[in-house]
Amino acid sequence: MSDVPAIGLGTWQNTDPEECAESVRTALEVGYRHIDTAQYYGNEEAVGEGIARADVPREDVFVGSKVHAEKFGLAHDEVIEGLEVTLDRLGLDKLDLLYVHWPVGNYDAAETLPAFDEVRDRGLIDHVGVCNFSTELLDEAMDHLDAPLVAHQAETHPLLQQDELVAHAQEHDYQHVAYSPLARGDVFDIPEVVAIAEKHGVSASQVSLAWLLSRENVSVVPKATGEAHIRDNLGALDLELDAEDIETIRGIEREERFVSRDGAPWLEA
Repeated sequence: MSDVPAIGLGTWQNTDPEECAESVRTALEVGYRHIDTAQYYGNEEAVGEGIARADVPREDVFVGSKVHAEKFGLAHDEVIEGLEVTLDRLGLDKLDLLYVHWPVGNYDAAETLPAFDEVRDRGLIDHVGVCNFSTELLDEAMDHLDAPLVAHQAETHPLLQQDELVAHAQEHDYQHVAYSPLARGDVFDIPEVVAIAEKHGVSASQVSLAWLLSRENVSVVPKATGEAHIRDNLGALDLELDAEDIETIRGIEREERFVSRDGAPWLEA
């Protein structure tokens, strides 16, 4: 059901303005149609510059950003103010997707999420998403939204497979958007992934991304700056893993999470 493209360019830590703008331009011109940023990343202006530079019509580009409790706050009026600043920085009239970045700080489903409905009704965003939620918080969010929940972004890769969250996305027919899908580069050191990459004559990053994309209702937003890595990641769309490959990765027992923060739902359990 989702309008969220299968693969997007992640821009976290891409804070050099010129490098960021050029990586966004490059990604769009080699075939990406999804760009992911956030207030917290501090690069929305550069991302907007890259979108403007690219020889790709704006209506063909799916742009997502995130409002953050510690940037503007997540009270009703703060969400609207934060979105207006984000749009100004990006140089856009609207966003395709706006996320709650973390359910922390002054996030309150009953106050925060009606602001998302309001900006959607005003035509400032097309779709609503959340990030780093638990299934319980996802259920609560859906109860408070008039708009459909279109995406939940969470760290997901062969070392953090997120079966419960992916199943929830499949059950409720929204997109699970995998960030850090290359496990912060650790996929290059996972023996099972490396062996599958050698078998197919491709990179370990392509294997990790193709494995994620083999799951229903899953998209990926790998971070990359140089053209070679940008193109290599996009090549995952053309890699079809066989059932044995998929089961081999499913069977990895090592588990590691790379992204966390105070107040994260998995710390509250």
